[in-house]
Amino acid sequence: MAISPHPTRTKKVPSSKLIWPADTELVGLVFELTPRAASYLYAQYAIGLHAWFLHQIQETDPELSQLLHDSQSEKAFTISGLEGDLLPAGKEFQLLGDRIYRWYVTGLSQQVVQWLSQWLQNLPQEIDLRNAPLVIRSWDIAFSPTTYQQLLTAEHPLSRNIKLSFVTPTSFRSKGHHFPLPVPENVFHSYLRRWNNFSGMNVDQAEFLNWIDENVIISRHKLESQKVAAGKKGMVTGFTGAVEFAIGRSAGLRPDFVQLFYALGQLAPYCGTGHKTTFGLGQTRSQWLTESLPEVSIQSVLAARIDELTEKFMAHRKRTGGSRAGEIAETWATILARRELGESLFDIAADLEMPYETVKTYVKLARRALKVED
Repeated sequence: MAISPHPTRTKKVPSSKLIWPADTELVGLVFELTPRAASYLYAQYAIGLHAWFLHQIQETDPELSQLLHDSQSEKAFTISGLEGDLLPAGKEFQLLGDRIYRWYVTGLSQQVVQWLSQWLQNLPQEIDLRNAPLVIRSWDIAFSPTTYQQLLTAEHPLSRNIKLSFVTPTSFRSKGHHFPLPVPENVFHSYLRRWNNFSGMNVDQAEFLNWIDENVIISRHKLESQKVAAGKKGMVTGFTGAVEFAIGRSAGLRPDFVQLFYALGQLAPYCGTGHKTTFGLGQTRSQWLTESLPEVSIQSVLAARIDELTEKFMAHRKRTGGSRAGEIAETWATILARRELGESLFDIAADLEMPYETVKTYVKLARRALKVED
């Protein structure tokens, strides 16, 4: 879903100056990309975008790169997939050479935001996704530079409700499974985690979420669910669509939480919703957008195949024994399903950060297990 048209010219600023104030802690960017020629993208190209972006940080700011690598909880950035005419073409997506594709990147901490400011002044000419180079035509600000304090002290909207649209599959972790419903407590827990990690204004999580549970309701929604392959391994069942959240009359007894409720609603487009937001999931907009819900994608087809293979390998491992049966079954399924889509073992090994010989062995074992199953 395109939010608004963006200029085709590349913005340029003096390299000695920051593009936004030095105290900025949050910003959202949108890049306009054009293929050098008509080409094809593999189903899980978001892994490639993730790796390319992290490589840019590593090359230009090793200290920040190490900080992001060592942070095992919340990441101080999000990236989207490509928005535009991605046409399913068998096992891949077709990129049209005369089309523009949009790619969103956000920063959630002062350090990341200031790195983005410097990086924009010396952008590489293109993003190389295997054999599909994308020329960076231009960039623009999608979500205004701001701070957490400014979000907290902003005036309440005229409407007491918050409207959010989830433009890519969105899900939450719950008891070892994916939970694909926008229950207010889960949605605002997702935002509060980022707030507590990066704002420097820590809020008691249990107390606030209890207030959300008692005072925030869904006043309307238009949702669909979808299972997609996302991240380096595994599948996610998520929801897309729009939701309107409302607060009850008794909410005013805690004006501090009311203020935070609206602040977190404004934070949503910057931080995304749920998990795997650094791989394109949970992209969120502060509008009611339901005119073009996503169709079944190649990622959905891949997810269904991984699901099917995982069940078969689990059944096989129950008969043959072995520890960590579920994790191994899913790894086998992910590798074999991607191989069936035509990806090379070298590329799969690189994406999963596994030795090539291990991936090669897993494919053989997986195929052997399927023969036993049949």
